[in-house]
Amino acid sequence: MTTSSSKTVKVLLYAILFAYACITLIPFLWALSSSFKTLGEIVSGSINFIPKNFTLQNYYDIFVKEPLFGRWMLNSALVAVIATVCNILFNSMAGYSLARIDFFGNKLMFVLILAVQMIPAQLTIVPAYLIMKNLNLLNTYSSLTLPMMANATFIFMMRQFFVSFPKELEEAAQLDGLSRFGIFFRIALPLALPALAAQTIFVFMGAWNEFLKPLMFISDAKMFTLTLGLNTFKGQYISNWNYIMAASMVFTLPALLIYAVFNRFFIKGVTFTGGK
Repeated sequence: MTTSSSKTVKVLLYAILFAYACITLIPFLWALSSSFKTLGEIVSGSINFIPKNFTLQNYYDIFVKEPLFGRWMLNSALVAVIATVCNILFNSMAGYSLARIDFFGNKLMFVLILAVQMIPAQLTIVPAYLIMKNLNLLNTYSSLTLPMMANATFIFMMRQFFVSFPKELEEAAQLDGLSRFGIFFRIALPLALPALAAQTIFVFMGAWNEFLKPLMFISDAKMFTLTLGLNTFKGQYISNWNYIMAASMVFTLPALLIYAVFNRFFIKGVTFTGGK
């Protein structure tokens, strides 16, 4: 390929990426703009990114006039943090065991984990509801966190990471007298930071955005997560789109912060674990 042809391909590629970025970004910018508009301006049908009557009243109303909004944010944060911490620990331990410990049924367990990934999560929601009901855990934080404490996809991801982990480090640690748990927590886990960072982003965003499980397990308004709380702004005959847009902007902030913090590890972790 000539130099001019290479430049043409590169320009075309960047043009396609720029167009895709605009298509992705425009709805978000419109939602951000609408969060500063009045309800009348939003439902008027006019498409404008600059509010005619700029107002912060929507943000004031959702935090002050909706007394449970702060509680909903706290519920979502608590559930997302617990799910993330448990997944990082349990998925890593399971992945390390499958990669390094030659126990009876290792291969079968690995095949079962792969099979679980083929089952749509929606098919398990009714059995999960019945289990929570029989355990009297409905309308509790346990019903929201227990089903999300481990994930077959990330067990597989961590297993792929530890398969390529240098055995020489573990052998040296064994010579220094470390046990299997010591090797895992003091050697393997700290060096798995790229994979853990990628897992943290996916798990946190999945738990933070979860709607179906809270919808099934929670009926008490005080126990709503933010996803369920947003749904209360939508009525049968009228929807408060100004509040929905303002609350949605608040809703996106934690996910953006998590991605910003772990971004430098994200690509490295996905590439390293997925390419093995």
